[in-house]
Amino acid sequence: MANHNELGKKGEQLAIDFLLKSGYKIIARNYIYQKAEVDIIAKKKDILVAVEVKTRSTKDFGNPQDFLKSKQIQRIIKAVDTFVISNQLDVEVRFDIIAIIKNGDQLDIEHLENAFYHF
Repeated sequence: MANHNELGKKGEQLAIDFLLKSGYKIIARNYIYQKAEVDIIAKKKDILVAVEVKTRSTKDFGNPQDFLKSKQIQRIIKAVDTFVISNQLDVEVRFDIIAIIKNGDQLDIEHLENAFYHF
């Protein structure tokens, strides 16, 4: 497996651990609908949270969250809408980003709630 794939998997697991410690229940991982993949679908109280995990080995080229493009956001929103409808959920939906940056031997994590909005 390529180094960036390993870092991405490690980042996703760190995000899962972070969410669990923060009181979230993990509903789905790597949910795929058409061309979209939602890294994590979690729930906290009555809020369903779609989480995009962005992991980078350095901040030299910008913040991890800056690499999320509008087309990807549209696909994620469509995928989550489908998830909610197909599971007949009556919940508020929020879209978050967990940005992870490798900092020496450790990974720094930042949880950005309401990172993008569903219009």
